[in-house]
Amino acid sequence: MTPADKPKTFHVKSFGCQMNVYDGERMAELMAADGMTATADPDTADLVVLNTCHIRDRATEKVYSDIGRLRKNARVNERAAPMIAVAGCVAQAEGEEIVRRAKVDVVVGPQAYHNLPALVASAAAGTPSLDTDMPLLSKFGALPARRRVGPSAFLTVQEGCDKFCTYCVVPYTRGAEVSRPFAAIVDEAKALVDAGAREITLLGQNVNAWVDGTRGLHDLIRVLDRIPGLARIRYTTSHPNDMAQGLIDAHGDVESLMPFLHLPVQAGSDRVLKAMNRSHDTASYLRLLDRVRAVRPDIALSGDFIVGFPGETEAEFAETLRLVEAVGYAQAYSFKYSPRPGTPAADMAGAIPDAVMDERLQRLQAALGRDQQAFNQASVGRSCDVLIERRGKLPGQMLGKSPWLQSVHLMTDAAIGDMVSVDLLSAGPVSLAGAERVRVAA
Repeated sequence: MTPADKPKTFHVKSFGCQMNVYDGERMAELMAADGMTATADPDTADLVVLNTCHIRDRATEKVYSDIGRLRKNARVNERAAPMIAVAGCVAQAEGEEIVRRAKVDVVVGPQAYHNLPALVASAAAGTPSLDTDMPLLSKFGALPARRRVGPSAFLTVQEGCDKFCTYCVVPYTRGAEVSRPFAAIVDEAKALVDAGAREITLLGQNVNAWVDGTRGLHDLIRVLDRIPGLARIRYTTSHPNDMAQGLIDAHGDVESLMPFLHLPVQAGSDRVLKAMNRSHDTASYLRLLDRVRAVRPDIALSGDFIVGFPGETEAEFAETLRLVEAVGYAQAYSFKYSPRPGTPAADMAGAIPDAVMDERLQRLQAALGRDQQAFNQASVGRSCDVLIERRGKLPGQMLGKSPWLQSVHLMTDAAIGDMVSVDLLSAGPVSLAGAERVRVAA
């Protein structure tokens, strides 16, 4: 193979969670380090990487649909079809079936994407490449140094899951829980700050299960808090079973740790939670939230919900609505149950009709939307720091995030990456409007 055979341009399309966003960024850095140039338009790229998610319904079919669209657009535009690489959790779950069915060039799982340049080179030489091995985080040592990033950056600290919730495919696509070494995380955090980040979100399937020897996530946060230039720290996604007191205490006394906690509960019925193999019940979950609020009364709470789990009755769904009312979430994610092949729940009796799930989801989302609007409205009149992340649609408008992860719009000549003290003036369902008071020193 000659250098001319290799793709010269690439595009990464990431689906799903923040960890996929992080993985997509790292794959882009790998390909840039290998001499390729990123392009925003997948229809002009020589290589398109579909970085897939397997959590939601019809995830696999969406991948095949995207592959077909890319090839159709190439024909319409009378250009050669791009090389296609399928990465992420669908790649891990489907493996050789994707190569057989879609004739793609590269299939690479989430624990093997550090091998992407070599796989692309092999494909360019005419050999379709498949790598779905799951080594213990060896990929991180093979990744290039972090390049320039935006004001807010993701940093994966933990991968995989040992919880085996009956509805979830993550243990099968991401593997067992594994924590990255403490020193490697600190080094990457420093590199992100040097590259322009002022806020870092620590990522993991069960991020609060991170451990290195006797150190837990709270110890890591306290060390990161001392990095000059790092103004904000967040983490997601947490599991109630791993919410240690040390981490709760950190919310009370680490200034850079933002007052926001994403702590999925999934349902309000104890019977359903047991069927899901969740390790908590509603009472223990609410007690945990009380402990967090005791140290950080203004904390914004977020959660995940599944409606229509097999066997869920109307009375059990009503328990979920009562839990939502009791908590008052600042924001939350909610979905209809969809069976994932190979998970225990996929074989459970008591499937809920789709129309029933639709109706329940609408009621749940109405309740969650009501509470998000109320939380935003209660923020009006506050002053807070907003980290400017991007330009708005209007001339002079900038968008940023409050400490409570609310989107804030304001008219300012502040630059992306600036921290601005803002008076919050009005609230909508998903965002707030503010007025600049003063710039905050770096």
